[in-house]
Formats: sequence, C-alpha cells, structure tokens
Amino acid sequence: MESRQLSQNSGQAAGPSSFLKLYYFIKPAIPRRLQIKLRNYQAKSISSRYSNSWPISASSATPPPYWNGWKDQKQFALILTHDVDTQKGYRNLFRLMQIDREMGFASAFNFVPEKRYPINEEDLQKIKENGFEIGVHGLCHDGKLLRSESTFFKRVEKINHYIEKWGACGFRAPAMHHDLQLFKHLHIRYDASTFDTDPYEPQSDGVNTIFPFYVSEDSGKIAYWELPYTLAQDSTLFIILREKDIGVWTRKLDWIAENGGMALLNVHPDYMCFNGGRPSYETYPAGHYRSFLTHIRQKYAGKYWNPVPKDMVTYLDQTYGPPVERAA
Repeated sequence: MESRQLSQNSGQAAGPSSFLKLYYFIKPAIPRRLQIKLRNYQAKSISSRYSNSWPISASSATPPPYWNGWKDQKQFALILTHDVDTQKGYRNLFRLMQIDREMGFASAFNFVPEKRYPINEEDLQKIKENGFEIGVHGLCHDGKLLRSESTFFKRVEKINHYIEKWGACGFRAPAMHHDLQLFKHLHIRYDASTFDTDPYEPQSDGVNTIFPFYVSEDSGKIAYWELPYTLAQDSTLFIILREKDIGVWTRKLDWIAENGGMALLNVHPDYMCFNGGRPSYETYPAGHYRSFLTHIRQKYAGKYWNPVPKDMVTYLDQTYGPPVERAA
C-alpha cells in the first residue's frame, strides 16, 4: 500500500531533554524578570549560530509527496492561533479577538484548563459563536507534561476530558514541548506543538517543513495532523529578541507565500499592550500584530486561505488523507 505521508518527518519527535526537565523544576523559584533577562542573553548566542537557518530554513520548503496545493488553488494558507497563558491574557482575549474580527481574519484560541485562571464557559461559547475556534493548551502550563511518560499518562485523561467538554479537536502543549508518539493518546484531530525551525525554543528540534503532515498509527490510519508554526512567536520576536518592528514576520511570510506553504502564527494576548499603553519588559504594542494583518490584506488580497485549524484538517482529511480511515 503506497504511503501518502505529507512530510519526511516520521512523527518520532521525542520529549524534552533532562536539562530542560530540571529547568522547569526550578523555574518557579526564578523571578519572571530574571527569566526573561537570561533568555535575552542566551538569544544573542543562538542568533549568531543559527543565522543561516532561522527564521528561514531553505530545506523546509520542499513540497511533500502528492502535494497538489491548497483549497481553491490559493497561493498559501494562513492559520492564526492565540495561546492564553495567564489571567492577564484571559482578560485581554476579547480585545485580541476584536482585532481579528475588524481585520476580517479567523483564528483559534487555546486555553489552559487548570490552575492558571478561571474559565467562563459563556466566554468559550461566545468565541465559537463569533466563528473562532477553541483549543486545549496543556493542562496546567507548568512545563511538566512530558517530564516522564507516567506524568503524561496521569494527565492525559484530564486533557481528553476538557477536549470533549469544550467541543475542541486541537491541542498545543505549553512551551511547545512535544512528543508526537505520546500525543497519539490525545483525542485530537490536530496538534500544533511543533515548528519548522526555531532554535530559541526550549525543545528546539524543528520538523523542517512549512507544510502540515499527519502522524499515523502503526496500521497506517491517521492519528492526528501536525500543524507546525512557521512564523516566529510574538513572545520570541518582541520579548526575547527585542525586535522593534514586524520585519521578521513579513520576510518569512513572503518566503512562505513564494513556496506555497502554510503560514501559521501564534500570538499571545498575555504579551500585548493594548490601547496605546506603554509596553513593559514583557509586553509589546498590539499595533505590531494589527500591522502584520494589514500587510497580509494589502499584499496578498485574494491569494491566501485563512481557515480555523479544524477546517484545515477537514480539508486535509478529504484531500490528502491516507487510503484508510481515520483512527477512532
């Protein structure tokens, strides 16, 4: 039986290193400002070492086997996602949703189910009623989801409970920790915890593709689709690297569009400064995001497909799925 895998990635990406697990064990004792300063310092070294592969890794543009393009023959796909990490982010989520609505874009909001902030079910319903999507963002956002297989399996039942309760079908792990084999135990249609290239991530093994791909069961059935982010996260760009404009985003977007890939962006309401307020050491002007959306509308009008992730995976199932049914 022929393979229709959409990437050379085999779905074997494993979990965090021992050093990373240790870091997340002691992280709660490190003041937030110091955490950011340490990452600012570390980023300088990373930038010099990875200038040839970030933000663009040329090899990730190779189209996957059997690729015939996007829905309605659009030049590229655009997926917008928003991780709500903290109480502050939750307070700001409708401000961010309003920007997307005003600019005419669809997006998905991912929520941490436990310990970070109380979640109002009416808020989730309002988001969905406005044409946006709800996803699950780990369980506690403590960096320990993949500390061990036993930890993961202790949490997976609760995560699946929230996926069902919220009517969600997508998952993203906090801090982009990922183990594509373990994630087969999640009741999801897609995961978005990986990236094409991002040496600034704690677990920095990129999947080296700007296209979605499926992770399959041993039988060949689809376990879920993997949607790697392909545009730098806002927190990396503006908080860690201290960029002053959206040049990194626009250059990468232009390259993705040229190669017909998927431009997937993750923006956090936690780090955005709304209504013209003065940014702090861990916030940036929301106007940066609005400017990026304006750039997309003006330069690529009519050339991109902007579904919410669940609609993308429906299209992928129908168009590029393997010659067997999805796993139950």
